[in-house]
Amino acid sequence: MAFESLSGKLNGVFKRLKSRGKLSESDVKEAMREVRLALLEADVSYKVVKDFVAKVTERSVGEEVLSSLTPAQQVIKIVNEELCSLMGESNSKINMPSKPPCIIMMCGLQGSGKTTHAAKLAKYFKIEGHRPLLVACDIYRPAAINQLKVVGEKADVKVFEMGQINPVVIAKQAVMHAKDYGHDIVILDTAGRLHIDEELMNELKSIKAETEPSEIMLVVDAMTGQDAVNVAKAFDDALGIDGVLMSKLDSDTRGGAALSVLAVTGKPIKFVGTGEKLDDFEQFHPERMASRILGMGDVLSLIERAETTISKSDAEKLTKKLEQNTFDMNDLLDQMKQIQKMGSLKQIVSMLPGVGDKINDIDIDDKQMLRIQAIITSMTKEEREKPSIINPQRKRRIAAGSGTKVEDVNRLLKQFEQMQKLMKQFGKKGKKGKMAKMARRNFAGMNFNGGGLPPM
Repeated sequence: MAFESLSGKLNGVFKRLKSRGKLSESDVKEAMREVRLALLEADVSYKVVKDFVAKVTERSVGEEVLSSLTPAQQVIKIVNEELCSLMGESNSKINMPSKPPCIIMMCGLQGSGKTTHAAKLAKYFKIEGHRPLLVACDIYRPAAINQLKVVGEKADVKVFEMGQINPVVIAKQAVMHAKDYGHDIVILDTAGRLHIDEELMNELKSIKAETEPSEIMLVVDAMTGQDAVNVAKAFDDALGIDGVLMSKLDSDTRGGAALSVLAVTGKPIKFVGTGEKLDDFEQFHPERMASRILGMGDVLSLIERAETTISKSDAEKLTKKLEQNTFDMNDLLDQMKQIQKMGSLKQIVSMLPGVGDKINDIDIDDKQMLRIQAIITSMTKEEREKPSIINPQRKRRIAAGSGTKVEDVNRLLKQFEQMQKLMKQFGKKGKKGKMAKMARRNFAGMNFNGGGLPPM
């Protein structure tokens, strides 16, 4: 995950500050030297780091901070505020025109994930109630049009294409088509190059002049580090971009580009790609990202991800089952599938407060969920509804069918039995408020950390 290394180093600095109690000016300056080194190692622009550390130091060495009862906490608060300021005071939204359609022109270099993220953006708007239209303007890259059709179909969004003719004509016709058929958002997937050249920019300028886009969105690869910032500046100078979509923020990138883009180009990051799936996509919130970097978690993003994955009716149905103590193996299987839709377990756990800097120390095995699912799907319908009927003979059959051992089946059955007992206990009148907390705690203890079932 992005920022793991930076988050760990910053938390180490703050931990040492907290252990000192009262702070002196030299303590703060020493800590800021370590912060500067951590930011530079995370590939943040030197000028950005220099200005950032200067601002934090100036605010932190004041008498009000150093003489406070919790000086270390005050310094952390200042760092958090300056990180937010560095990435933008608030999340920036798409420039929606008063009269539709809103034309979003996607641009970027080859390999940045432009086509896939055009579909992700389209799906994002579709969920919000819009009628987006994807437009295939990349006529040069082999299979680019087919790729857009495939991801468009997965996103359940219409794709407009006219083959390999002039992309300016395609873009113009697409806008007319959108107006005729009621599409309120048009997303132009333009061609990229391996490098910035005059031919590429001239084509993009022509498309811009012909369609007058409401938003020019640059897709940059977070793994390219400071080069991503240089690309953003070059595109902005030549084309005038409105915002940045940063892809591959789930990778082991050092993340410096996300902290440098706004300061260097003056253009905000508006969306980020956090995985390979179309759902691994979210709006960029500077304050939430700062919270993640400082190991404070990101509960709001986790809640939003859950809300888009789990429907209200499914949540009510589950609550009712918990209250009536009728939660069975089928329900457990459904819940595990819902969690998988939210992303990897490591991603989800990293959003919890206090976990960010310890995520590397936690051995989370996503395959563990698949093994538990294999055990449950190897059960008959009757066994899933009434696990109590599973005798030794049935256990041997289930273990053989799931490729696990009998003791693995026993472990799952025992954990499920304990979960049911607690549900029954807290499901009594007057104790329903504690049930959700109990259920979450016990579900989280299903040995997803690799300490349970052995690897297959």
